[in-house]
Amino acid sequence: MSDSSFLNSAKRTISLEAAAVTDLLQHLDQNFIDACELMLNCTGRVIVTGMGKSGHIGKKIAATLASTGTPSFFVHPGEASHGDLGMITSNDVVIALSNSGETSEIVTLIPLLKRMNTPFISITANAASTLSSASAANLHIGVEREACPLGLAPTSSTTAQLVLGDALAIALLETKGFSAEDFAVSHPGGSLGRRLLLKVSDVMHSGDDIPTVLTGTSLKDALLEITLKRLGMTAIINNNEELIGIFTDGDLRRALDNNTNLNNTPIDDVMTHNGTTVTADILAAECLQIMETLKINALIVTDRSNKAIGALNMHDLLKAGVI
Repeated sequence: MSDSSFLNSAKRTISLEAAAVTDLLQHLDQNFIDACELMLNCTGRVIVTGMGKSGHIGKKIAATLASTGTPSFFVHPGEASHGDLGMITSNDVVIALSNSGETSEIVTLIPLLKRMNTPFISITANAASTLSSASAANLHIGVEREACPLGLAPTSSTTAQLVLGDALAIALLETKGFSAEDFAVSHPGGSLGRRLLLKVSDVMHSGDDIPTVLTGTSLKDALLEITLKRLGMTAIINNNEELIGIFTDGDLRRALDNNTNLNNTPIDDVMTHNGTTVTADILAAECLQIMETLKINALIVTDRSNKAIGALNMHDLLKAGVI
């Protein structure tokens, strides 16, 4: 094949699959509403099943449902007939994917599901099929032509199945009022989860690890504290342990530019008075935004009494995966 032939093939495939997705719009009807209501009112799990390529799509649909607030998992129809049917209860709802609607491994399950009073939704390209006729709601994909030129490899049909599964998941997500915070709870290991779940209290240094000096301390001793705690700054507090200022690397550069005497100058003369602080209960991502906006690399964490209870810098946020 020439370079142009490769491109022409790709464009034809994408055009056919895009058309299959667009055609779904005309097939959305009361059955889609019924399917959503069945899943919304389900007190158990949404079980997805399918053979071959439809099975692979089914696994993705189950994963999408589970991560967007609808508990779900995939059951292989062949294994269901050999013991895995025990995973399904009358409180569940089944979504069965079969392009023909006549897949033997799935059709075999119909009387068993009926006996268990487990409602099932079908996703098929044949509205008159055995599976479609027996289901509580049939979602018709109506794909007339696969992207495969032989008309054999499931391509347009599986793309349509996948999009229809996404449509179900998002419809339920919006109905339930599923939030970004809810999404983060089921994705704690991802960067989004960390950004939406981690709070300043989870990443800050506390206790003896907070760089702190008393008001009146010499600049030299303050620098020793900064070096010891290795956060690039120190908090300055009064005898009541209240925060009155902060001294950072930036303040040190300015002091050196002014030829400030390190031994005799009290920290009060060179510190930043009433610098920016954060509370421990805000999101670490929000803290990052504050630091980026103000172009600062470190912050003191205070409580309601303006006492220093923590400290953190950009490195802490990077280590926690917030950045």
